[in-house]
Amino acid sequence: MSDIMRMIPFGNLMDWMLVEHGKEGSIFGIRKNKFYKNASGKQIVVCGESISSPIGPAAGPNSQLAQNIIAAYLAGSRFIELKTVQIMDGEELRKAVAKPCINARDEGYNVEWSTELTVQEAFDEYVKAWFAIQVMAKELGISAKRDFAYNMSVGYDLKGIQSPKIDGFIEGLKNASGSGIWKTCTDWLRENLSKFSNVKASDVDAIESRLCSSITLSTLHGCPPEEIERISRYLLDEKRLHVFVKCNPTLLGYETARDLLDRMGYTYIDFTDHHFKHDLSFISGV
Repeated sequence: MSDIMRMIPFGNLMDWMLVEHGKEGSIFGIRKNKFYKNASGKQIVVCGESISSPIGPAAGPNSQLAQNIIAAYLAGSRFIELKTVQIMDGEELRKAVAKPCINARDEGYNVEWSTELTVQEAFDEYVKAWFAIQVMAKELGISAKRDFAYNMSVGYDLKGIQSPKIDGFIEGLKNASGSGIWKTCTDWLRENLSKFSNVKASDVDAIESRLCSSITLSTLHGCPPEEIERISRYLLDEKRLHVFVKCNPTLLGYETARDLLDRMGYTYIDFTDHHFKHDLSFISGV
């Protein structure tokens, strides 16, 4: 298996789903009887978005490529935290991350970081999945209208988040209509409406260009509480987004973390209190 995530062009992605569903009754190996459909009709509102389930993936390799985001939706995810982006990306970041970056045969070891795609590639994947989910949900009778929400994720300091690269990413997910990938997706769908039974041109035109109204701030170990507050205020006041702050396990404090692991039998896992001393504390966090 390659350790590089490879993207699939939007048209190929759509053809794959339509053909597999027609021949096998599945999409990306997920059987159609396992597709989640909100039978109750009840909705939950999160950050102004009406969604049919509060469940969804946290940012990770599983929310990096379009096909994985689509698979998450089919299996029931409706609040999807997109893979984190930062100013370091692409090949530069891949060289900095050991592989395998996640090893969870028993206790889990994770050195995985932000997206290994470029920021532009990540943006394109999120837009492709945004279109694909909505047209396939309509085609398969899962939902007549959008019933899921995206939550973008950025890191790791204010300087990087304010850089043109990351600012462009944030603004693009607030309104993607002017992007090249938006045109690619809309053009393909309009030109291939004959492949669908339940999707019309008006359905494609109705897809909203605002992909995100919320954002998660991901911080590295050692990020000062004052920096976290500055970033949060910037995202709230200037970017006008609902903000989640992702805290690290060090929030528990060294003594609590050590005690929990010892009581669960993981006495052989060794770590010092170094990061606990410099990371955000629970008191500072609240």
